[in-house]
Amino acid sequence: MRATTATTTTTTTTTTRDAARSSARRTATRRRVDVGATRRATVTVRASSTARGFECAIDARGVDAAATTTATATMRRRRVIARSTTVDGETGKLNALGAAIWKFVRPHTIRGTLLGTTAIVSKILMGNPEMISMHLVPRALLGLLALLMGNGYIVGINQIYDVDIDKVNKPFLPVASGELSVFAAWAFCAVTALGGAAIVATNFGALITKLYCFGLFLGTIYSVPPLRLKQYALPAFLIIACVRGFLLNFGVYHATRAAIGLPFVWSPAITFITIFVTTFATVIAITKDLPDIEGDLKYKIETFSTRLGVKKVSYIGSGLLLANYIFAIALSVKNPTWFIQPLMIGGHALFASFLIVKTKALENAKFSRDAILQYLSLIHISEPTRRYAISYAVFCLK
Repeated sequence: MRATTATTTTTTTTTTRDAARSSARRTATRRRVDVGATRRATVTVRASSTARGFECAIDARGVDAAATTTATATMRRRRVIARSTTVDGETGKLNALGAAIWKFVRPHTIRGTLLGTTAIVSKILMGNPEMISMHLVPRALLGLLALLMGNGYIVGINQIYDVDIDKVNKPFLPVASGELSVFAAWAFCAVTALGGAAIVATNFGALITKLYCFGLFLGTIYSVPPLRLKQYALPAFLIIACVRGFLLNFGVYHATRAAIGLPFVWSPAITFITIFVTTFATVIAITKDLPDIEGDLKYKIETFSTRLGVKKVSYIGSGLLLANYIFAIALSVKNPTWFIQPLMIGGHALFASFLIVKTKALENAKFSRDAILQYLSLIHISEPTRRYAISYAVFCLK
């Protein structure tokens, strides 16, 4: 019995120990599993944190790169805009300078020169069609350029020395208004005078060069002190009649004949047109100062208008023009072989009638300044219309 009890006790004790050991092993195993899981979780968390950090770093770098790209693009746009603004500003300045120079050369005088000289050259070539050749074109264009440059010098130098008077009489002119600086005006005049003289000297011979330089000289003493002959009515009239009348037309006629290889010959028709044009130039010299009487009186410039008054000078101008038209009609009647009579007589009769009507309108307006300006523009005294009348007379020649 005791032996059985002892055996049972021993067996129970052994079983208990085995159970305890088994439980301990299971607990240790669970702990190791838990520790492994914990370590794996920790590694996963760390790896996840590292990945997130890396991703954040990448995102941050991307944001920085995008910001840098945006800033660079903005700077580039600003530079382009700045350059565009600079170019626009420079273009605007050049356009303004070009507009001022165009006003400075008095466009109506350019149109008149172009029209008058083209009419004379065309008439000569029409009379000698066998002499026409394309190799004459460059020389003709150089001659025209020289004339325009001489014209630009003469009207330019006058504006430089008339700046104070023009502020009263013609404030729209570029030197008087400040659109063109005096320095720029001087530079332009120097270039046109020297350039024009050089063109003529190298292309048109000694006689035309002397006549051209003489015209520049007359234009200079007309405006420049100490002579400044424009302040005296008679010398001013003689200079304008000579330069705008005789020198221009004789020079163009002579140069054109020389260019096509013909000797210079005074013809009755060319004698007529020279007289006709010089008379127009005389009317210009007498009446050109009608609208400027206020400034001329202020600065003590002696003109026919300040000496004789607006009314008398207007009548004198109209009378001379009427006599010029009657002279053209009478000469055509007397010498029918020189002219195309229907054009010569009919056209100048219309000019004369129109002149009478416009002079009467000036009387009715009591010789006001606005009426004078309209009168000058409509009776063929102003440069463009004057040249149209002259061109018409040229083409009435046979």
